[in-house]
Amino acid sequence: MADQSDGREGDKNPKTPIPGKRNILITSALPYVNNVPHLGNIIGCVLSADVFARYCRLRGYNVIYICGTDEYGTATETKAMEENSTPQQICDKYHAIHKQVYDWFNISFDEFGRTSTPQQTEICQSIFKKLMENNWLSQNTMQQLYCEKCNRFLADRLVEGTCPMLDCNYDSARGDQCEKCGKLLNPTELKDPKCKVCQTTPQIRETDHLFLELPLLKEKLEEYINNMSGAGSWSQNSIQATYAWLKEGLKPRCITRDLKWGVPVPHDKFKDKVFYVWFDAPIGYISITSCYTSDWEKWWKNPENVELYQFMGKDNVPFHTVMFPSSLIGTGENWTLMKSISVTEYLNYEAGKFSKSKGIGVFGNDARDSNIPSEVWRYYLLTNRPEVSDTLFTWADLQAKLNTELLNNLGNFINRVLSFIAKPQGSGYGSIIPDSAGAESHLLTKTLAETIGKYVDQYMEAMEKVKLKQALKIGMSISSEGNAYLQESQFWKLYKQDKHSCNLVVRTSAGLVYLLSCLLEPFMPSFSLKVLKQLAIPHEKRLSLNDENGDNLERARKPWELIPVGHKIGTPEPLFKELRDEDVEFFRNKFSGSQADRILKTEVEASKTAEQLAKTKI
Repeated sequence: MADQSDGREGDKNPKTPIPGKRNILITSALPYVNNVPHLGNIIGCVLSADVFARYCRLRGYNVIYICGTDEYGTATETKAMEENSTPQQICDKYHAIHKQVYDWFNISFDEFGRTSTPQQTEICQSIFKKLMENNWLSQNTMQQLYCEKCNRFLADRLVEGTCPMLDCNYDSARGDQCEKCGKLLNPTELKDPKCKVCQTTPQIRETDHLFLELPLLKEKLEEYINNMSGAGSWSQNSIQATYAWLKEGLKPRCITRDLKWGVPVPHDKFKDKVFYVWFDAPIGYISITSCYTSDWEKWWKNPENVELYQFMGKDNVPFHTVMFPSSLIGTGENWTLMKSISVTEYLNYEAGKFSKSKGIGVFGNDARDSNIPSEVWRYYLLTNRPEVSDTLFTWADLQAKLNTELLNNLGNFINRVLSFIAKPQGSGYGSIIPDSAGAESHLLTKTLAETIGKYVDQYMEAMEKVKLKQALKIGMSISSEGNAYLQESQFWKLYKQDKHSCNLVVRTSAGLVYLLSCLLEPFMPSFSLKVLKQLAIPHEKRLSLNDENGDNLERARKPWELIPVGHKIGTPEPLFKELRDEDVEFFRNKFSGSQADRILKTEVEASKTAEQLAKTKI
């Protein structure tokens, strides 16, 4: 685990924007609370945002990373019915599950909260009242499916049927969205709809609701989108999804639901209804920030000094580029609107899609119980990050990337360098960084430094544009260059034949190890801590990418200067363990069946944790 100096949740002094500094507010899509997160959820939201947050901290930016569980709505009510408990009990249990998983994955939230809070109710109702005052809301009667057997109106997610799109016809489309084609739906559009609770065919009845008048806000919204999509370098898939919505034509969007579990609508005529989860959920970013600091408005109502970066899967895009900004714009207040959006496609599993409802794929608790370190999972997910198209998780690919890239490339380079330095005098350097000179005249080292300098520039450019997979690839290329440098220099021969040159090669290589621990820290923080320990460099004194004075980045271009002469390193140890064929076969068999038993086990563990937290009032 990274320590508190790394900006993790629990800092006693909440940050506020600092004049003259770059202030960055990061959010990742709030994971829904009703199930265990799987690897697709983790890479699509929290892990990607974590990498960028850690990079920003290394740069010296003033950054906070906000997330939490999305707890209101139909799915929670349904899960509560299934488990014969209350929605609040469901939220308490699954919030604990999510927290355990993200802690294990080393996600460095500044605040990981939840939406079922008084702050959420207060801010959500406040935004609603402003929209009402400004005449951006309308009342209308809509047709909604009603289940006579269950004696209630059915929320979108309680209805399943066949997608009405002619080129789709997916037979398990939900009432709010088709998982196959991504089309947003109304339940009454489904063909052959069925109540998910009792499987009977519901009737269509009329019910009164409130709507956000998106068509009236179109001009202001399009101005924002046209300006910010370019200035904020929105990912191409988010731009395509947003303009597809605009091209189709904006329609009034219902923001209320006939449910009990949610933020109550502060309106006499609608007091028996709650807000639709997709109206209130993005507001959760704001309310969770308000739980982090009472000065939350300095982050959320300060667009001149704060940059908002948001991370999510592709199915969440319209709610963040159309719905949420429209809700904020409509208040007439000076909100911090999203500058940059980073969107992932789907990560699929072996033979098909991850599915929480069907129990297909590796879930967060599975990764934890595999005894494969979190840094390996992080690396694999990030190298396989579905940035422009869907990608596939396979155990064979995980094995190949661990054994070839982490063990044989990165781990081998670091271990070769540090083990040689740690050897006793006469065969090594007695753990002491040797004196060296003449790097500029040593052709091999000079060429290496020029290459590394270019890689560092490319890495920084990629990270600033949130091209995480590209930046990680560049970091690993530096390790490959280090291995090639060692081989070409034949340092083991130089030790006896040309000690001066050997000193330079060894000190330069040790500097590369140090540089790698810095560049790869956002991706594999626990790996970096291990490397720093082997280098005997305290974490709080580690190399940063903060270029306010220009010295750190320039030093990175001269790796032989990164560690001082005479510095004594720690004890080298292997950083990665091979994943064998029999291990892969074991995991493939173990995770090929239903996830139900393993999820149930995790839920029981989390329930106990939630009960303990409640008793101790932590």
